Amino acid sequence: MTHTDLVIVGGGIFGCAIAYYYSKNNPGKNVMLLERNELNNAATSRAAALMTMVRSKRSYIPLTIETFKVAKEMEKELGESLDFKVVGMMHLAASEGTLKDLEELISIASEYDQEAYYITKEDAQKRVPWLKVDEALKIGFVPNEAYCDPYMLGTFFARCAKLRGAEIRQGVEVIGLIHENGTVKGVKTSHGEIIAETVVDAAGVWAPILAMEMGAGLPMAPVRSQYWITERSDIFPVDSPMVLMPDAQAYARPEGGSLLFGIREKKSLVASPKDVPNDITDFVFSKDEGMNDLLENGEKLARFFPEFYDIGIKYYVAGFSGYTPDSQLVLGAVPGIKGFLVASGCCGAGISVAGGVGLGIAEMASGRSNPFDFSEFGISRFGEINPFEQDWLNRCASARSKKLSG
Repeated sequence: MTHTDLVIVGGGIFGCAIAYYYSKNNPGKNVMLLERNELNNAATSRAAALMTMVRSKRSYIPLTIETFKVAKEMEKELGESLDFKVVGMMHLAASEGTLKDLEELISIASEYDQEAYYITKEDAQKRVPWLKVDEALKIGFVPNEAYCDPYMLGTFFARCAKLRGAEIRQGVEVIGLIHENGTVKGVKTSHGEIIAETVVDAAGVWAPILAMEMGAGLPMAPVRSQYWITERSDIFPVDSPMVLMPDAQAYARPEGGSLLFGIREKKSLVASPKDVPNDITDFVFSKDEGMNDLLENGEKLARFFPEFYDIGIKYYVAGFSGYTPDSQLVLGAVPGIKGFLVASGCCGAGISVAGGVGLGIAEMASGRSNPFDFSEFGISRFGEINPFEQDWLNRCASARSKKLSG
């Protein structure tokens, strides 16, 4: 039997970030991160990784600002570059509804001292040659937005945590919790029991399975996220801005001379956490590689990307993300249970908010006050739910289908 101060279940970007901050801010304590497969090999490595600071959801902004801050600190510590692509984000509004949203977004940017302004159609066309801007009512530009390699960012968190003494065990599966009278005291693993003062459930889309041992229904569900990467073309400059097209429910970003883009399908694929395989490496998310979804939404996307029907598709990437009905994270303590914290429900924003999530949960695990406001992310905000019921799963999937942003 092993003893430690903190056990983190799950080696995705949330788990790695928590291990980093806990080891950094608690030099006299021990932290152990457990991953049954390889670090950052599920949702993290399949993310489009749009590092969006300026969002309509104000609660996400401080978390993303922290990610940008810590990225620079880790680069300095390791003497290596994360190679964040700071190309900016272009927001194209082509209807009265999305115009109102854009005007609010520009206002939100000023609240957080983030640069944001409107650009002309001519300027937008010059920056993004593939983009058709005829229908745009206004085009906003946030110059300091970026995208990154999500696997590399997660790995940086893990490497810096190890330098500070964090113990990271891969190939170790957590098969249950050790608990008594409403207090979690450790975990049962494929390699024996581990006793800990605090356990963090950062198991991604599988997190509800562990939490249900304590009678806690985590308000999220595994919903498919998918994107496509085109063939290379001169119309896709490597340094062009990312683009959000809410009227097409689509986003796009450069990808080494190609275009990476995603769309919101009418009915998102959802699964019970119990039905998601432990290793999704060979899981077939869509036999047609999402082509039916593309055809369904092609007309909307082609309004802004006329070459959509002509350009070849080279890669299809899909993964499960934890979605909630309100598209908010699932973070913090489970009411009525001691020694147990949850960090899950990324809602497609896990990479950008990882720094804030890691710091906030690590401070809570340390018994200190959380520097961020997690009140909108509460585990019990939907009341008592069963995360495995089909009605609940459909409710979460619907939230992704209606999403307008990236």
